[in-house]
Amino acid sequence: MKRSLSVLILLVALVSCNSGQEFRYLDNTRAVAAVANESGITSPVTFHVIYDNYVKNNELEADWGFSVLVSGLPETILFDTGTNPDIFLSNFRKMNLDASGIDYLVLSHEHGDHTGGIPGFIQLKKGIPAVIPSAFSRQFKNSLVDYSFKPLLVRQPAQICENLFTSGEFTEPLSEHALVMNTSRGLVVVTGCSHPGIINMLKKIRSDFGKNVYLVFGGFHLMDKPDNEVNAIISEMKSMGVVKCGATHCTGDHQIDLFRKAFGENFVEMGVGNAIVVN
Repeated sequence: MKRSLSVLILLVALVSCNSGQEFRYLDNTRAVAAVANESGITSPVTFHVIYDNYVKNNELEADWGFSVLVSGLPETILFDTGTNPDIFLSNFRKMNLDASGIDYLVLSHEHGDHTGGIPGFIQLKKGIPAVIPSAFSRQFKNSLVDYSFKPLLVRQPAQICENLFTSGEFTEPLSEHALVMNTSRGLVVVTGCSHPGIINMLKKIRSDFGKNVYLVFGGFHLMDKPDNEVNAIISEMKSMGVVKCGATHCTGDHQIDLFRKAFGENFVEMGVGNAIVVN
């Protein structure tokens, strides 16, 4: 009886240890090394802001959260889904966006202001890969499967489609990754909340891809930071070669104004309904 119980415990342990192996990893890492020597996109790419704390088109609704649709690449990407499924769905439809061609759902991190809109998105599209950091909770990974998505886990920088990459997983203070697009002017980086620190992320991305960052936009998570810290971040961004910036979402209203003043005409205004075209 004791032997049988021991065998059963061992089997359960083995199953538990191997339970994560059912999910595939995004392992197309070879293309990352070529980025520095390639010009990147050859036609305009548009980032449609579906969800944000701010609104550009007053027929749409602002709310705490973030979501962007990337079109114009060989494959179409939805990056994050915002907080409220109804707001996500309403904004998406009022913007006359087409969900039928979306090939990947990419989630920056596990927080609800970036993943809460999923129940709205599945009314438009399901059954596609969901690119997520490997350290997402088992419960969340299972919920994606329940929603009929196919979790595709990220550890290292890797190609999602031609000229579009994941930054690779940052693990401190929580698991997060960013989108990285290759252009002739430099890299375009899209962040969710930048919990690992926006400068830390940009430095590693520039090092891993061997190319300067031309434009960075998204949440920078600086709402509690004093002016001197934000100004130091702005100075460091510029010293790294960042030309354009679109701070939004969790960056903080006052902090966004500091970025707006510092970057001047190179500040990219965000807000629901905006379409940021990069060529």
